[in-house]
Amino acid sequence: MDMDYTATQSGFTQYPKLRMRNTSKDRIDPSQLFDDTSAAPGVETAGFPGQGVGAMGYPGQTLLSDPMSNLAMAYGSSLASQGKDLVDKNLDRFLPISKLKYYFAVDTVYVGKKLGLLIFPYMHQNWEVSYQQDTPVAPRFDINAPDLYIPAMGFITYILVSGLALGTQNRFTPEILGMQASSALVWLIMEVLAVLLSLYLVTVNTDLTTIDLVAFSGYKYVGMIVGVVAGLLFGRTGYYLTLLWCCISIFIFMIRTLRLKLLSEAAAQGVLIHGARNQLRMYLTMSIAAAQPIFMYWLTYHLVG
Repeated sequence: MDMDYTATQSGFTQYPKLRMRNTSKDRIDPSQLFDDTSAAPGVETAGFPGQGVGAMGYPGQTLLSDPMSNLAMAYGSSLASQGKDLVDKNLDRFLPISKLKYYFAVDTVYVGKKLGLLIFPYMHQNWEVSYQQDTPVAPRFDINAPDLYIPAMGFITYILVSGLALGTQNRFTPEILGMQASSALVWLIMEVLAVLLSLYLVTVNTDLTTIDLVAFSGYKYVGMIVGVVAGLLFGRTGYYLTLLWCCISIFIFMIRTLRLKLLSEAAAQGVLIHGARNQLRMYLTMSIAAAQPIFMYWLTYHLVG
């Protein structure tokens, strides 16, 4: 140990001479965030001592090289694939996604023409749905094809217009708007179930599906929206006149559309109907069409003050 002598008034004072540890060998760069691991294995680099890449390699390499781990991963992937197939199969049974895509295959031109047909169906001549290789063409290529876009958007717009009408009368509350939406949805479901039960009791062999019935039953929301808006703009008189026009229009639309689905080919061509079964089909068609104006009035009359 070296000694350092310092002169004072009383003589010399002896201090030990200490060695500074902050040398270039032990100095760590404070700006360095990560250790340098580019050196050879077993060689310490600048940073924390002893942090080298050992001979064991990375832990993931040991996991991937384990046969049992690979077998477990393969078995898990197989179970996931089987579960996905099972879910898709059951989901398609109760909610046919592939069929729903057909009902939403619309464009702006189709929507505009179909809305015009629902409001003014009197001049339309050809009501038959076009087919291509025993498959109905997409709605955007045929105005007579049923769709779900207009009924879905009509239902949402009806709820919004109902809220607007209630707000102009200072009767708007979230609870009332929720009751309005749930009531309209329940009546729609009950209507579709009643039609399905009637078709079963009458034993009608038709290509109408449940989705088709939902689509046809949802077209009445267009007339309901027009009636409520007319009531907001022109009062109760405008509401009744507009709703009457829309009710007659939807009645004619449903008669001319459903007669091709429910009645026989002879009835569709205008030939006199014979037979009790055809009479029942005719009454069923008239009943479905006549129910639309009733629902339209029931769901809108309280919205116009």
